[in-house]
Amino acid sequence: MALRTILTEGEDTLYRKSREVVKFDDRLHELLDDMAETMNQANGVGLAAPQVGILRRVVVVHTGEEVLEIINPEILETSGEQDGLEGCLSIPGRYGLVKRPMKVKIRAQDRNGEWYEAEGEGLIARAFCHEIEHLDGILYNKRAYKMLTQQELEEYYEEEDE
Repeated sequence: MALRTILTEGEDTLYRKSREVVKFDDRLHELLDDMAETMNQANGVGLAAPQVGILRRVVVVHTGEEVLEIINPEILETSGEQDGLEGCLSIPGRYGLVKRPMKVKIRAQDRNGEWYEAEGEGLIARAFCHEIEHLDGILYNKRAYKMLTQQELEEYYEEEDE
């Protein structure tokens, strides 16, 4: 396993659509392992392959219990709504307010090509949507209805603590 460089805003790869994964081989397994290690090292909740320069439909999300490997994902169902703070490893130090579904059900493949379904609520639902949008070249700041200044961010955290 190895740490990969996380691309940041302005890098062309982040704005391009990723291609479907068709080979479930050792190279894919290495990419998944590297992405999980890179995400954990950066204290992220999720990481998409375009963020490490690979235009493939591959995502990892830390659920709090495990790292979910999500390949060729599609969103099957959404429900409810949450409104909250969002950040991104590719836009370091900046945060915005984004509306997302409260619950999300996805269908994806695992590292061996087997299809499965998973559901997420709250932060995990937000991560599913955020990371899947990366696969289509969309960064969260295009979805944010307000990007916060440092002062607004501090005030936001103060309000959350109360």
